Amino acid sequence: MAGYQLRGVHGQTVEALARRILSGEIPEGATLDLLALREELDVSLTALREALKVLAAKGIIDARQKRGTFVQPRSGWNMLDGDVLRWRSAGPPDPDLLEHLAEVRSIVEPAAAKLAAQRATDADLADLDAALTRMAEAAGNPGRLVDADLDFHRALLGATHNQLVVQMERVIASGLAMRDQVVHNADPADDPVPSHRKVLDAIRGRDAEGAEQAMRALVDKASEDLRRISGN
Repeated sequence: MAGYQLRGVHGQTVEALARRILSGEIPEGATLDLLALREELDVSLTALREALKVLAAKGIIDARQKRGTFVQPRSGWNMLDGDVLRWRSAGPPDPDLLEHLAEVRSIVEPAAAKLAAQRATDADLADLDAALTRMAEAAGNPGRLVDADLDFHRALLGATHNQLVVQMERVIASGLAMRDQVVHNADPADDPVPSHRKVLDAIRGRDAEGAEQAMRALVDKASEDLRRISGN
């Protein structure tokens, strides 16, 4: 149950509960006092229960007879759910989450670049070109740079024409956005265009091994930049 509509009381209640749980304000294993929460959030019991259904579908909470509604251990949460990723990345940078997302990128993206070199269509190449152009034009503007960078990596995954790889976009995008916000804001002079151009040139040249190597170098540099800036 991903991508619920963030509207009105329902959406606000889901967001409020999710923030409390993911921040640790309501810890794992805690039993929820529904009447107290209803009063705190100033919502009806029906609205609260509907919001809890959303969180239950994402593995964050569960309900049992005699125990009531409680927060599940993090190991049971659907960490690949788009909303869960967004909630986790909404607060201050989480070093563990950044490291885990970087590891996923290092596994997925080099292989995706290799597939893209074998399968990319003219339309895919045009999308990658357009994203790279926007990236170059966004120099000195961290917000626009993050958006262009995300567009490039989404286009890369799309160019694999593998439905399962494309679905990894929500994970890659979350990791990339968090990393970019830290790195580009701390080092506006950092120019990501050359490393991305190497990936695109290899894909355009149908050089599968070269595309894989160029993407691996790009991802490794991204991890090194993050460690350097965060002091780890």
